[in-house]
Amino acid sequence: MPDIRILTEGDSSVLVEFGKEISPEINRKITAIVQLMREQHIEGVVDMIPAFCSLLVNYDPRVISYDDLKKRLEILLKMEVTAGEGCRKVYEIPVCYGGEYGPDIENIAEHAGLSVEEVIKIHSSRDYLIYMLGFLPGFCYLGGLDERLHTPRLANPRIKINAGSVGIGGSQTGIYPLDSPGGWQLMGMTPVKTYDPDRNIPILVEAGDYIRFVPIDEEEYKRIRELVERGEYQCTVHEEA
Repeated sequence: MPDIRILTEGDSSVLVEFGKEISPEINRKITAIVQLMREQHIEGVVDMIPAFCSLLVNYDPRVISYDDLKKRLEILLKMEVTAGEGCRKVYEIPVCYGGEYGPDIENIAEHAGLSVEEVIKIHSSRDYLIYMLGFLPGFCYLGGLDERLHTPRLANPRIKINAGSVGIGGSQTGIYPLDSPGGWQLMGMTPVKTYDPDRNIPILVEAGDYIRFVPIDEEEYKRIRELVERGEYQCTVHEEA
């Protein structure tokens, strides 16, 4: 683990840098520190926002000073935290691949020199680490896409991509949580809402969790979508060592 730096970010934020490398090890360290800080209940800390290699800590300077917060952080960062030694949380996300749900899946297959069936099998055969959330509420930056599926973004981005669309953009895969413009190659769609402002906890997952894509057919997609709309669907979640 490289040297960790604590930097000021404006008058009410501190940035903890864990290095410049994007890796599961650094991500587990960040996740463990977030959990430790939650357990400590540091008065004055308003929010914690993990990123690929850093953690932004927002605080209320009327409650805790920068110097005091920095001292608390330095103590916590020296502690032996169990980064990744406990259980990991894996969310199963059902996806209907191809057809009207994934209009670019043949482009992905052609670029990879694979069949559509092989693309689906490869894409759904591993668990993807959520490094961070951003861009849109609930948008997950996932790591672990098989290199065979790396596909350039569209030359001409779409004006609108429907919420729930699953796509590939370069070396990343992910889910669009809201209707938005975008240039990713669309390979499928999930009926699950990774962001729902009407839920008690609007964003389904957190940085440090994992996503596992599960292929489903159109009939199952429609069945789950109806359950989602009625608020009766719960994702399958695995707690794994």
